Amino acid sequence: MPLQPLLCGSKVASQSTLFASAFSARNNAGRCSFTGNSSVRGVRPVRFMKQASGSITSDEHGVFSETMDRSKHRTPNAYGGRAQEGVLEEESSKVIESRPSWKTFPGKAFPLGVSEVDSGINFSIFSRHATAVTLCLVLPERGSIDTLSGGMIEMVLDPGLNRTGDIWHIYIEDLPRSNVLYGYRIDGPQDWGEGHRFDSSVVLVDPYAKLVEGRRYFGDISMKLSKFLGTYDFDSLPFDWGENYKPPNISEKDLVIYEMNVRAFTNDESSGLDSSIRGSYLGVIEKIPHLLELGINAVELLPVFEFDEFEFQRRPNPRDHMINTWGYSTINFFSPMSRYGSAGGGSVNASREFKEMVKALHSSGIEVILDVVYNHTNEADDANPYTTSFRGIDNKVYYMLDNNGRLLNFSGCGNTLNCNHAVVMELILDSLRHWVTEYHVDGFRFDLASVLCRGIDGSPLNAPPIIRAIAKDAVLSRCKIIAEPWDCGGLYLVGSFPNWDRWAEWNGKYRDDVRKFIKGDYGVKGSFATRVAGSSDLYRVNRRRPYHSINFVIAHDGFTLRDLVSYNLKHNEANGEGGNDGSNDNFSWNCGFEGETDDASIRALRSRQMKNFHLALMISQLDARKSDHFRFFSKVIKYRHAHEVFSHESFLSKNDITWHEDNWDNHDSKFLAFTLHARSGADIYLAFNAHDYFIKALLPTPPQTRKWVRVVDTNLKSPDDFVLDGVHSIENTYNIAPYSSILLEAKFDFVLKG
Repeated sequence: MPLQPLLCGSKVASQSTLFASAFSARNNAGRCSFTGNSSVRGVRPVRFMKQASGSITSDEHGVFSETMDRSKHRTPNAYGGRAQEGVLEEESSKVIESRPSWKTFPGKAFPLGVSEVDSGINFSIFSRHATAVTLCLVLPERGSIDTLSGGMIEMVLDPGLNRTGDIWHIYIEDLPRSNVLYGYRIDGPQDWGEGHRFDSSVVLVDPYAKLVEGRRYFGDISMKLSKFLGTYDFDSLPFDWGENYKPPNISEKDLVIYEMNVRAFTNDESSGLDSSIRGSYLGVIEKIPHLLELGINAVELLPVFEFDEFEFQRRPNPRDHMINTWGYSTINFFSPMSRYGSAGGGSVNASREFKEMVKALHSSGIEVILDVVYNHTNEADDANPYTTSFRGIDNKVYYMLDNNGRLLNFSGCGNTLNCNHAVVMELILDSLRHWVTEYHVDGFRFDLASVLCRGIDGSPLNAPPIIRAIAKDAVLSRCKIIAEPWDCGGLYLVGSFPNWDRWAEWNGKYRDDVRKFIKGDYGVKGSFATRVAGSSDLYRVNRRRPYHSINFVIAHDGFTLRDLVSYNLKHNEANGEGGNDGSNDNFSWNCGFEGETDDASIRALRSRQMKNFHLALMISQLDARKSDHFRFFSKVIKYRHAHEVFSHESFLSKNDITWHEDNWDNHDSKFLAFTLHARSGADIYLAFNAHDYFIKALLPTPPQTRKWVRVVDTNLKSPDDFVLDGVHSIENTYNIAPYSSILLEAKFDFVLKG
């Protein structure tokens, strides 16, 4: 079934339940109804103002009035019903010369955001506690987002006419179909103790804006304090996905995920790309051959929602020399990061180029998973707020608060999104559906997903509504959904994340146990065996499968793989946080020297350890993440794809694996060997030696008519560390070097002789 864009889709039926209580709680007499016909009785003024250079001139204003008239205007199909035609009442020749000759109508509450209907544009925004809402517009001929040199047009909405329940709305006829910037000024109660943070001096971004404009070039210091406003584009033709286009639909058990940052992936000159596309969505397309050579079949993109890379530089602080390049600081949940578009093309071009990237990756058999941040926003805390949207629209609804109206902080970033509030939950679901239907992404990794398991007061929930809704949603049914099952408030849910047999998890226990064993810790051999065998102690529950464990050794958080074998301690002096950032429990080992060294033996040991980590990751049941050592890693990834023993649908049974171990209770043992049995007879023998001395391992008897050949020995230098066809003449024993691992494959004897 073809996917249909939801950019302007009306969700009236599903949304009515969500806001039903809000509607019934207010007296809506005299306002346009939610679904029925409406008429305007008497005169309802919508004030019009022109703002020049960011300041309001009180003597230059006009009034839009709604009056009774025999001439009826047909309300757009997306809303239903009819509305009275509005006429512009002229006040003075000075105002007539400076303002557009628009007609305005009450508009409708849904869909939220901006929608095009007939010959006009409807604007709709939620704010339960607002007492005044002003729509702010910047037209194409009236200047840029940064200077507002031509003036900002402001339209004050009448709560008696332009409000339905908690939704404020207005319909403007003959407004341009693109290149209009818009935002809102919103006022309301000033009682911080009640959780309100209204500030009408700030022009706010619409939470449902599908595109956001800011500075055009990433890191452009001349535009450091650039404003952010919503925009829309109803002029461009629908994106052409192609007649034969289809997503890869890779089975979860076969995923090998490569985590990457769009900008950092190609931004350096070493990428060899033209400067106009380095660090962009188009840059990713140019490097697809590199990804295919590596052997991965899914990319997990660090946040690609609009964010402000200069957020650290808004005020003096220890980090005010830094630029946010990761993007875990969302301004808007619907709009692609505009500065990941090429050549400063802006948000419309960025949106199109994101789709081009997804289409190209899909045509190469690579899925696209987004790292999404629904646990907090960019708006920080009360001490140093950065108000751009939610805080100023309705802080009491969008954020978790304590009983004194103060922000709760389970994200470590100053605020916590109120994910299980009905309004916020629908925002999250609408956002996810938008990325699936409009951009065709294949799945999501939810940053600090335990936040989504908290109620509106911050207390943990056994069956969080938002987690269930995501798992059961029809539009999201084909998507991979992956939780980072912890938060900064101590809610650690690895192995116990509410899942409805759909949610997969970043397996933090896998990371920790594998790190401990490979570096040579005592007493962890049994845990290491459990992790590489699929973590059945965590995931053999109900209908969960081994692939619900996302296995990883390193990720964007904490040490890189090189750091993991080069440092015992954190050394983050350059970032100005005094070493307080990141975890102190990295389970790393510097191999005998802290930091960079010219010692050949230490460098060789570090190289072996990195390969040991990668081999352990690739032979584990079942999913994997990225590392380095390109040739070795690429070969091992492709070897994994080619052998079914690494991709079981169910947890391993005694027929699937034999442990060559009678020393489980020996706390000092750091050696583990086992055989994975293949239905074809092409068994795989693996051994990991984390001792600082050689282990002479007695090999098991291979299947009949087969002989053991060596495919991997991480102690050997490239290209001998991986030999796809195998090195034969393997006897009954193998001498395994310190801090190294091997992989042997049982191949037919006649193949070897031939």
